[in-house]
Amino acid sequence: MENSTFSFYFNLTIFMNIGHYRYLAFVFFLLLYSFIVSANLAMILIIIRERTLHEPMYIFIAFLSFNSLYGSTGFFPRFLMDLLSDTHLISRHACFIQIFIIYTYASYELTLLSIMAYDRYVAVCHPLHYHRKMNSKTVYTLTFFAWVCPACNLTVSVTTVVRLPLCGNKIYKLYCASWNVVKVSCVTTAVNSIVALLGAIAIAFIPFSLILYTYLRIVIACWKKSSEVRGKVLQSCLPHVISFVIYSITSFSDAAMSRENLEEMNPFAVIILSLEFIIIPPVLNPLVYGLKLPEIRKHIVKIFCSKPQTNKKSRRTLPES
Repeated sequence: MENSTFSFYFNLTIFMNIGHYRYLAFVFFLLLYSFIVSANLAMILIIIRERTLHEPMYIFIAFLSFNSLYGSTGFFPRFLMDLLSDTHLISRHACFIQIFIIYTYASYELTLLSIMAYDRYVAVCHPLHYHRKMNSKTVYTLTFFAWVCPACNLTVSVTTVVRLPLCGNKIYKLYCASWNVVKVSCVTTAVNSIVALLGAIAIAFIPFSLILYTYLRIVIACWKKSSEVRGKVLQSCLPHVISFVIYSITSFSDAAMSRENLEEMNPFAVIILSLEFIIIPPVLNPLVYGLKLPEIRKHIVKIFCSKPQTNKKSRRTLPES
């Protein structure tokens, strides 16, 4: 019976009994999830609606917002259920689906940031050839590889973890993670660690290197230009740099934590480090791009500040008696 439980369910053991405060936590995270959905959906609709925003930079921002919706939906519904539940069992199939969604979300975030960095590099360093280099075919090709390559890599990695025989079912985390599943397997984890490490290097090292290289070239190109030109470049590139720094810090924290013995750490620290990886980028990205990029900010202000106009022609005056 115990082996059967190990085969079909995982137990998320980090959840603590906080009594009636769980209802307050549920309301808080529900509002947070609602904000993530509303803000990122608004970004997507604004970019689709306004023809002046049908440019590569804004198209990539729309894809980044879509990825935030994708990753948040893979985490929040299950997390909100667990907050109100006394048991935190998740089926094996649901666990591996969540692993695939959360890990592809993280990979998509990095690949999208890398092609956004390349877009800014072409715009700053090769402005005369920008429209030729960043045409529709290039945008679609870059986007295709940004979505497909991480999905293929994660499919191989998750399939390797799925085949592992399990000798336990306790996962000390708020959501399913592949390394936590590897820890409860019955076989040695050396091979799986090497495969996971190589996969992580392949999916992370190349985009990170590309991003750092492009921004280094941008800094070198702007060094000898006037302060006005540097200001315009900074205004254009700053949101991407902020998003990249936010993603780097949160992903590094999650990666470093996954290699530690979490049960020896402060549970509140583990919870915060687990949540920031999934919550902070989807919350801050629409704020950063909506407030820092003037074209998007202008359309947001237009939507919220526009007043409904009454149609004077439709008014009909009553005849005098």
